[in-house]
Amino acid sequence: MVVNEELKKKMLIYRWVIFGVLAFAYFFVYFHRVSTAVVATDIQTQFGVGATSIALLSSAYFYTYTIMQLPSGILTDSWGPKKTAGIFTLILAAGAVLCGVATSFELIVAGRLLIGLGAAMVYIPIMKILAVWFRKYEFATASGILLAVGSIGSLSAATPLALMSDAIGWQQVFVALGVVSVIIAVAIFMTCKDRPQDKGYPTVKEIEAFEKGEELPKEDTSAVKAPEKIPMTQALRSVFGSGMKFWPLAIWFFFLYGSIMVYQGLWGGPFFRDVLGWDKATYAMSLTFIGIGMIFGCPLAGILSDKVLKSRKMVLVIGTIAYTAVWAALYLCAGNVESTEVYMAIHFLFGFFGGFFVVCYAMIKEHFPIAIAGTSTAALNIFPFAGGAFLQLITGYMVLDFTLAEYQNVWLFMLVGMVIACVCILVAKERPREA
Repeated sequence: MVVNEELKKKMLIYRWVIFGVLAFAYFFVYFHRVSTAVVATDIQTQFGVGATSIALLSSAYFYTYTIMQLPSGILTDSWGPKKTAGIFTLILAAGAVLCGVATSFELIVAGRLLIGLGAAMVYIPIMKILAVWFRKYEFATASGILLAVGSIGSLSAATPLALMSDAIGWQQVFVALGVVSVIIAVAIFMTCKDRPQDKGYPTVKEIEAFEKGEELPKEDTSAVKAPEKIPMTQALRSVFGSGMKFWPLAIWFFFLYGSIMVYQGLWGGPFFRDVLGWDKATYAMSLTFIGIGMIFGCPLAGILSDKVLKSRKMVLVIGTIAYTAVWAALYLCAGNVESTEVYMAIHFLFGFFGGFFVVCYAMIKEHFPIAIAGTSTAALNIFPFAGGAFLQLITGYMVLDFTLAEYQNVWLFMLVGMVIACVCILVAKERPREA
């Protein structure tokens, strides 16, 4: 394709249109991920269930999310990002509506499973879009912005959700969320394009060659046609058989993100209610600062990785060690600190350094061909949500009487897991950055 300034400008603008629509869908992925922590008390009261049932409900999202990660990558690489994200956003909408009209706890769990199924197929298509529409040195930054949008979603699942559920009822809120999700799915089908060529725009490689005043080598056909498909079994062997490129990062992600979901997505709110006696509005406001921290931490981590430190691993090491220190603070403060201001500060740092995990997607992507960008990202993405499902379920059996000692044991469990995560990220392999 002959590239000129006008085509270049149109392509660089339109990619943000696609990004915006998909990011809006991702907003609700995060919203649903942590919403159980705020409406847990309402569900317990309405359906007469205990802590173990609430833990099961919260983790139900992660069961389907985890199971669908590899299919998400495979479908993204075969169907394309638009079709995958659009169809499954509709499934997410159906799950939200089912939660909104459910008359039994079992139907709530079924709705939560559908939400997890739909949400599971949104992130990987976005990552494929970023890999195709954005430059390599823009990937981590764009990923950080995306996670910041997701964090706004989790932020909205704190105080705003508490206020809305008090005003109109939590089930009515979920029906409205389902309607909005249908609108987003329609927008995905109408605006998203899998590749710049599908819109008549030049590819990233063609733009980069144009900016340098160079001609794209004739043998580089990847700029003008879709990458050659790699068979599924070969792609899976390539990823899971890559040793230190994959497995330390996978185990690290299991503990890091699993611990975030244990606290933000399940036990943070009940701890403040049961141990400190805070009302829902107070602890929801405090937990909101986790989302605020991620709004700042995710984009900053991407910028540090792409522009400043120019290293994926270094950013992840810094973030992981700092985040582990925050868990130590939570453990030490339990039973000793009651100040809302102190916990707001801790929650901000929890979200800020926890959000540094966004860089791992750039790190894993760079180890594998772009043809399996969806599969490699999805393979890694199994582990954070397996961590969320498994650790939430295990901690559900640790909190039986809602005592301080039980919550302290959960916090200590998470701290030990993060020490293991620190070791894993220190030994993880990073691909050397191209000059």
